[in-house]
Order: sequence, then C-alpha cells, then structure tokens
Amino acid sequence: QVQLVESGGGLVQAGGSLRLSCVASGSIFSINAVGWYRSAPGKQRDMVASITSGGSTLYADSVKGRFTISRDKAKNTVYLQMNSLKPGDTAVYYCNAVSVRVYNFWGQGTQVTVSS
Repeated sequence: QVQLVESGGGLVQAGGSLRLSCVASGSIFSINAVGWYRSAPGKQRDMVASITSGGSTLYADSVKGRFTISRDKAKNTVYLQMNSLKPGDTAVYYCNAVSVRVYNFWGQGTQVTVSS
C-alpha cells in the first residue's frame, strides 16, 4: 500500500503561483510513476503532469510552460510548481501513484482556487 498526502493548495489571484506537495509513504519502492490530476466542478478528472521513476515528465497541453513537476527522493515528495495561474486552473488537485503492478493510489486532494 501507498499513502499520499497533498498540501499547498489555496486561494491565489490570476497570474500568481502556488506549489503543491505530495508526500508518499508505505511501499514507496513499488511506485513506478507519480502524477498530478485535477477535477473541476462538472468536469472529469484530468491528468496535469506526471513523472516516472526514471525522471521522465509529461504535461497536459493546457499547463505546458506554466507548471513544473519535480521530486525530492530523499523526502519522498513530488512537487507541482504552478505559475501564471488562470481562473481555469481552479480545481481540486489530486496526487496519484502507480505501482509497478499498475495499482493506482490517490491522495485526498487539495483545493486550488484562482480568482480573476
């Protein structure tokens, strides 16, 4: 089992920045990739960014050039640096971990609200 705890959400004005953190615990050796997803009211949960155990990253087109995913292995933490935030980025952001056996683990989510 893998446990994920997100933090760092909040209210920010358009153009501002936030950094989300996802701390993993448990069977972290089994994690193959970690991703950030978001869910806005009335919309499906979409992938925002992901990073594999090898360090490869992937971003949704809507956040390329504005968001950066990174990790600190010593702290078992994955970050999502979000710059130039837009009202359309308002959502609950979830951390996701996929194990080598393709099990999915989710955090509880953190709210990000961008005001215009």
